[in-house]
Amino acid sequence: MATETIEEGQNTADLDQFQRNMVKVEELSQRLIAALQKKETVNAALHGPNQELYAKAMKAYWHEWMTNPTKVLEHQIEYWGKSVLHFVDAQKALASGKLKAPEDPGPKDRRFSNPLWDTHPYFNFIKQQYLINAAAIEQAVEDVEDIEPVEKRRLNYFARQIVDMMSPTNFLATNPDALEKAIQTEGESLVKGLENLIADIEANKGEMLVRLSDDSSFKIGENIATAKGEVVFRDRMMELIQYSPTTDEVRETPIILFPPWINKFYILDLKPENSFIRWVVDQGYTLFVVSWVNPDATYKDVGLDTYIEEGYLTAIEEVKKLTKQPKVNAIGYCIAGTTLSLTLSLMKKRGDKSVKSATFFTTLTDFSEQGEFTPFLQNDFIDGIEEDVTEHGLLRSFIMARTFSFLRSNDLIYRPAIRSYMMGETPPAFDLLFWNGDGANLPARMAIEYLRGLCQDNRFADGGFELMGETLNLKDVDVPLFAVTCENDHIAAWKDCYRGVQKMGSKNKTFVLSESGHVAGIVNPPSKNKYGHYVNEDLKALPDEWQEKADYHKESWWPVWEKWIAKKSGKWVPARQPGDSKHPSLGPAPGEYVKIKARAEGE
Repeated sequence: MATETIEEGQNTADLDQFQRNMVKVEELSQRLIAALQKKETVNAALHGPNQELYAKAMKAYWHEWMTNPTKVLEHQIEYWGKSVLHFVDAQKALASGKLKAPEDPGPKDRRFSNPLWDTHPYFNFIKQQYLINAAAIEQAVEDVEDIEPVEKRRLNYFARQIVDMMSPTNFLATNPDALEKAIQTEGESLVKGLENLIADIEANKGEMLVRLSDDSSFKIGENIATAKGEVVFRDRMMELIQYSPTTDEVRETPIILFPPWINKFYILDLKPENSFIRWVVDQGYTLFVVSWVNPDATYKDVGLDTYIEEGYLTAIEEVKKLTKQPKVNAIGYCIAGTTLSLTLSLMKKRGDKSVKSATFFTTLTDFSEQGEFTPFLQNDFIDGIEEDVTEHGLLRSFIMARTFSFLRSNDLIYRPAIRSYMMGETPPAFDLLFWNGDGANLPARMAIEYLRGLCQDNRFADGGFELMGETLNLKDVDVPLFAVTCENDHIAAWKDCYRGVQKMGSKNKTFVLSESGHVAGIVNPPSKNKYGHYVNEDLKALPDEWQEKADYHKESWWPVWEKWIAKKSGKWVPARQPGDSKHPSLGPAPGEYVKIKARAEGE
């Protein structure tokens, strides 16, 4: 009797606490509504394809129905049959009075890792019906034949987005993990989750961008981006950082690294053990790194020509002055590699031989295949971007972040959202994800030049790209080059990068395919040797043939590159300290530009 009283008292206390948390949820809901009302306007075209794509798909599907009704009916009947049989099985289980899932719980899927998806009849029914629905949508898209290949790829992409969005794991009532957590915490997880959601929406002016990392755990220059150096030059486009030597002697020819300006340079200096910047310095090189400004609307008229003139060419000249060397070795990462290629073509036209060699990290220069970005590089989407940047003066960081995230929506949107908003968990203190969220804006003119002239029209690789009074061609890139690509890169697909390297005019080319993706394949220190790489000197082969015949090495590619760059770096000379009398320190690394958060018009 006493035990029953205790249990009753405990249950009452639990219920009271749960009700109090539900009151908090109601109060937070009002704050959520207020936060959503502050949402910035975004051109409607950037939310998805226009109706024309779906109209074409429906027309093609109807045409298939008229010309080949047997196949369409077969697929429809298969879907109806699976759905009805699934319902009948559930009804039989209910009628038997034995509420249990079927012996065959269905296929495995990492989203459905909770055992209840297989053992609980309610959740198993929902899971299996979702998988049946998903398969039917995929089959319907596959059946569409009377449509252009590009439109078919876009249709596949957006159909997959719908399927992923409608997963039962994305809804509280059909997510056993979230429901269990709510009960275990007496509703506290729902309160924390709503607080997380509101905080993210308020931080992004009404836009729901899931925070992937605990931002409070990192401070640039203190526990991230801490390699020693000095800012030795600054203009409106960039800060030039010279890193302090760690060896008594250094190679004669300096290295200058141009990182992408879509994200910050410190991806190459997250922490000491995986810092490419520290590693290069430790091998005995004088290293300079460009830290790009994070532009606001006042930069709206800045184009690729400005990045080249006030960024690349200026940085190269300042490094030559500082080191008293006639040439430099240059590195370009991602879009900075693309622009380095443009710069090298321009320098050839001008007879400027200041660059001794070029290294390219995950660099696209031939855009004839648009890969996973196909949905975002068609006119309806680019027209929407052009209208938006014309209004705001820049391509706002959150638009790019959202676009990249949807390429991996389950990993970068839905799964983090479930953990944060349904489970009430604090995002992890993960340096890579912190960097990923620290994006930058792009100037309006530069963004459109890149999207129209390079991505859509592919002028640099095909016909010539008009810039700075010259017609720039990929074949003009004739300095010795070393290109590193990544096997699972969904941003710069390695086969597309390979095709661009094939078209470059250099007679001295080395091409390396690293394992892993766009970041992990590059930030792969030898101390960890986590990912290996492929090499093959035959650059005339087709991509698949190149990889099939390539030699695989389980080690990091960093030492391979260092042996290559050493041969182009001259003799050993006394180590150089940052700056000189004409380049006094403007502040310690990592500088000030890297700390500027993405800004929008009017800020």
